[in-house]
Amino acid sequence: MENRAVQEILEKQLLTVAKAVEDKLDEEIAALDRVDDDDLEALRERRLQQMKKMAEKRSRWISLGHGEYTEIPSEKDFFSAVKASDRVVCHFYRENWPCKVVDKHLSILAKQHMETRFVKINAEKSPFLAEKLKIVVLPTIALIKNAKVDDYVVGFDELGGKDDFSTEELEERLAKAQVIFFEGESSLKSSAKTRSVRQSSNADSSDSE
Repeated sequence: MENRAVQEILEKQLLTVAKAVEDKLDEEIAALDRVDDDDLEALRERRLQQMKKMAEKRSRWISLGHGEYTEIPSEKDFFSAVKASDRVVCHFYRENWPCKVVDKHLSILAKQHMETRFVKINAEKSPFLAEKLKIVVLPTIALIKNAKVDDYVVGFDELGGKDDFSTEELEERLAKAQVIFFEGESSLKSSAKTRSVRQSSNADSSDSE
């Protein structure tokens, strides 16, 4: 009998301790839940603010002509364009096959990289600009950041020296100059877009899409 009484006392003590531990754990879990809710709410709020800012940026970019590959009609318009956008890729061209190759690639990239303005200007009709920027070889792609020409892609030498380079190769070159945002993996998902320009241009030989 005595042993049984002692056992009951021990069981009650263990239950009391277990209950205390359980209550303590419940309090800690509840506290963690409250912290998590607060953190989630803060993260949600930050995310909403980021989305709002990005939407505002996209609207501004679209209003400036981002998302399309367009021609600049005059030298005066060139200066207006580079002042309005933080990042500009400008193709100095003339009517020849190599320049049409560049047109094709830039038409694709303009749609993939909304953050950058993609334009072209006829170098032969822009003598002042061509001389000022030392444009000699065509095609030349001027990479412009904060209204200043930061780098050039001259001809195809940096792209394998041939006209059948891929859009991804040009994309990586622009990313290296930090004139487009690039996460280390091509933004071009469709296999149709990864074909060489020589292949795709058989069906469409226009300057730009």
